[in-house]
Amino acid sequence: MPARWRNWLQAARPRTLPAAAAPVVLGSALAAHAGHFQAGPAGLCVAFALLAQIAANFANDYFDFHHGTDTPARLGPARAVASGLIAPAAMWRATLGVLAVAFAAGLGLLAYGGWPLLVIGVASLAAAVAYTGGPYPLGYHGLGDVCVWIFFGPVGVVGTYYVQAGWPPPAAVWPVAAACGLLTANILVVNNVRDAAEDARAGKRTLVVRFGKKFALFQYALSLMFAMLTPAALVWQGYGAPVLVAMLAYPPGRWLTWKLGTLREDDGPGFNRLLARTAQLLALWAILLGAGLIYAK
Repeated sequence: MPARWRNWLQAARPRTLPAAAAPVVLGSALAAHAGHFQAGPAGLCVAFALLAQIAANFANDYFDFHHGTDTPARLGPARAVASGLIAPAAMWRATLGVLAVAFAAGLGLLAYGGWPLLVIGVASLAAAVAYTGGPYPLGYHGLGDVCVWIFFGPVGVVGTYYVQAGWPPPAAVWPVAAACGLLTANILVVNNVRDAAEDARAGKRTLVVRFGKKFALFQYALSLMFAMLTPAALVWQGYGAPVLVAMLAYPPGRWLTWKLGTLREDDGPGFNRLLARTAQLLALWAILLGAGLIYAK
């Protein structure tokens, strides 16, 4: 692969893409459980989610450079704009281009869900930029975790269910959506623990900067516990025992929690591996729970 394309692939941050796919997997599995799975809208949801995530990653690369957050002292992977691999103007054009393609994919969903999806889609794409850009960047004011929870939890899971099975969703959709959002926010927790010192110097007031690593560890562990107990809650609501297979993700999740608590602050490679494995844990949990929902009829 030419170096130019490798730079763009790195800027897209493929390790974060399971976070975009997980809500669609779960929303589609819930729709399948209800007997309403539709491949067409599910595919459009996947396309929209992946494109929105890539746009958010491009925008983050661009705006963090302008905010001075990405410096040579960064412990995480080098960012394309800050490293000079991609020009700022090119990154901004790419952000707008991916947003436009995502918007086009989202328009295809209007046939299945009507005008409310236009509002949700525009809000999702606006949040992708507002996370680190605009007059009040959410990630710089401690709202990143809430933003991630909303759009990768209730919006992603419930929205995917809605375009396939209609409204209202069954009660079980909501705890699944909440758990998905919490596990996704754990990816951000690892990222913010790793970057805490650099963020503090740049004035980026994440929850980790505000409350410290112990708070982050508590948030990570509590989110994991909520997600792992969600299958038991589904069984209590009348779903079949196959959903309990998702609890097999708890042992690796417990190990990741321990690892987060023991990593040295300067262990950049260790944090990068932990971030990737947290994303993999989300994917594993979503796949297991999705399969359980499909077979729990």
